[in-house]
Amino acid sequence: MKNYRELEIKVIAEIGVNHNGKLSVAKKLIRESKKCGADFVKFQMYELNEFTTKYAKKASYQNKNDGNGDNQYEMLKKLNFSFNQFKVLKKYCNKIKIKFLVSAFDIPSLRKLKKLNLDYFKIPSGEITNAPYLEYLAKLKKKVFLSTGMSTLKDIQYALDLLIKNGLKKKQITIMQCTSNYPSKISDLNLNVLKTFKDKFNLKLGFSDHTTSLEAPLFAIFNGATIIEKHITLNKKMKGPDHKASLNVEEFKKMIDNINNFQISLGSFKKKPNNEEKKISLLVRKSVVAKKKIKKGELLNRINLTCKRPGYGISPKKFGLLINKKANKDYHLDQMIDIKV
Repeated sequence: MKNYRELEIKVIAEIGVNHNGKLSVAKKLIRESKKCGADFVKFQMYELNEFTTKYAKKASYQNKNDGNGDNQYEMLKKLNFSFNQFKVLKKYCNKIKIKFLVSAFDIPSLRKLKKLNLDYFKIPSGEITNAPYLEYLAKLKKKVFLSTGMSTLKDIQYALDLLIKNGLKKKQITIMQCTSNYPSKISDLNLNVLKTFKDKFNLKLGFSDHTTSLEAPLFAIFNGATIIEKHITLNKKMKGPDHKASLNVEEFKKMIDNINNFQISLGSFKKKPNNEEKKISLLVRKSVVAKKKIKKGELLNRINLTCKRPGYGISPKKFGLLINKKANKDYHLDQMIDIKV
């Protein structure tokens, strides 16, 4: 059986559009994510005219948190990067040694990203029923993280069937439990469904977390998730749709510290004393000692024997073996018995 430490939990720092359209902010978020200990940074890429109409309204959380226009088109236009800017960011990630990941929201974006030779792609929750998108992505034959916000098991099965039919292997897919609300409530996370995913689909599991909780990822890991995704921001008060549902740098670092400590605390499935416990056991366990003065040749019994600390002598487990043996010498009160048993 595997040691929990062998699960190799990976953390995705979701920068998304929290760069607010500024390359300098994006680079700073990449640096901070690396310092925090994240394994990936993730961005969002879309061809605006392929992604949304000009009539799509903003979600309520977007209206509340964002000041960029009165519809999705106007909002996203101000948060977008060009493909050349993404190439710059990919090169920067290579330089500081953190993996570059993108959620592409349309096929033209996937075509462009193909040129970057990425190892992984993230399928956004909104694309889980997008058949042309899934068919194209599967044919790239890259590892994918499939986000499942707003989905039913039937939706997930549909996406998986389509991906596998078009060339993706099961071992290349990680299913991410996700609640598509920003921020999500702890009560809406439904992390037990990770066990359902494991039983039904038998794939690697992850958790795309939109709460502001530092503990929720630990609950997901306990339920089998090995990929944790969380939004990161430089300042929660910045204008933009996702800042308020993100962790600031200090919180993100604390979250990763918690994950590391959680993994370490789980240890292995074996029960055995560690080296420090072995030393302590000699002090806090007991030995068989004389309960009173015992003369050489006197029979040992429950009247003249007892068990007291420390544990350097004969273990109380062998107490019964000493009964009715003759004392091999004189013993004073509390002296350890040293007869062979």
